[in-house]
Amino acid sequence: MFSNIIFIRDHDLELWMSLTVREMDVFRHVVMLGSVTAAAEALNISQPAISRTLQQAEERLTFPLFVREKKRLIPTTEARILFAEVANVFAAVEQTRRLASELREREAGVLNIAAGAGIGHVIVPEAIRRFRLARPNVSIVLQVLSGPEVVSRVAQGMADVGLTVGPTGDPSVESSVICVTQIGCVLPAGHRLEGKSVLGVEDIADEPIICPGPHLSIGAAVVAAFADANRRVRYATEVTQATIACELVRAGVGIALTDGLGMACAQADDLIKRPLLPQLQSTARMLWPKARTPSQLAREFSSIVEDVCAHVGAA
Repeated sequence: MFSNIIFIRDHDLELWMSLTVREMDVFRHVVMLGSVTAAAEALNISQPAISRTLQQAEERLTFPLFVREKKRLIPTTEARILFAEVANVFAAVEQTRRLASELREREAGVLNIAAGAGIGHVIVPEAIRRFRLARPNVSIVLQVLSGPEVVSRVAQGMADVGLTVGPTGDPSVESSVICVTQIGCVLPAGHRLEGKSVLGVEDIADEPIICPGPHLSIGAAVVAAFADANRRVRYATEVTQATIACELVRAGVGIALTDGLGMACAQADDLIKRPLLPQLQSTARMLWPKARTPSQLAREFSSIVEDVCAHVGAA
């Protein structure tokens, strides 16, 4: 039995009093079963022990819990009011036990994931599908955010796992590389550059470019490559989500520059994918809060993500 003390407010007497969990357990069994004998059998203790415990409880409460009528114990009005609260306490205890068991077996719980747009669209759906096959009772909260927002969520402990592209720049976050891909070009079908197997900066320098801005890792790498060629990026649209970038290409806005994760979004026949020279690498990372050990669910999900990434252009 528990040794905790549960505090109960007597609204009539305006007094604070206490019952041990053992006393409450004995009390509820007597109420439910209607006799000391039945309660003693159910709890596997002696009848005198039941009687002593009830007497102690009544002394603590300063009011009687039962009256005897024809060899049966009848709860007083106060006892009936008290019983409703005691039943709630034990229902909560049982729920806590069940949840603890499920968490121990990794059958239930909540997993909070923060993911960058590219990983969020390409890697995470398949990883969640596999994870839920093994853990169907686990609730998943997924937020698709910008890279800096992912890092911030993880650093603040608001996400169990973070998935993003580029450096983290936050010492309160642990990270590991899960995938390295090459930045490439996505063209609309029939584009003048479709006949080239590889595209260089000089080839696309005069094209309207769709890619992340220079404040993000992919955009910064593109700007640097253009600068090395003594050219400037002609931004048509700065966009962080590869799926949107592909739709903009399809709409004729320009050509998209994205990493291997983003290139995986360009699978339709009306979109053409080409490698970019010079080769520009993009690094995807998994993040955890440094201040706490990852949960079992987080570790299991991370392992699945690594397995999924192994099939998406990992270097």
